[in-house]
Amino acid sequence: MTDNIYISLLIMCCTVYMIRLLPLLFLRRPITNRFVRSFLYYVPYVTLAVMTFPAIVTATDSLWSGAAALVVGLLMAWFNGDLFVVAISCCVTVFLTGLIF
Repeated sequence: MTDNIYISLLIMCCTVYMIRLLPLLFLRRPITNRFVRSFLYYVPYVTLAVMTFPAIVTATDSLWSGAAALVVGLLMAWFNGDLFVVAISCCVTVFLTGLIF
């Protein structure tokens, strides 16, 4: 039983190492293709959004309070942009909608 765990860990370590090593081996020159450069530019933002938005909506007991906090957070970030104000406004929104729903 424990041999299977060590084999699985070894395979996972090799997979993660290859994912990090292959770009270093094959991409020695700067990327000149505009499409690829723009795609790689937006990858961190999309990854952050994909991880953050479902976590915001499902972090509370009620779907409505999570959705309300998401909308308030987006509006506060758009108009104010201060991370502290956005976080506090989302927390207050979740608290108030938790009292209502």
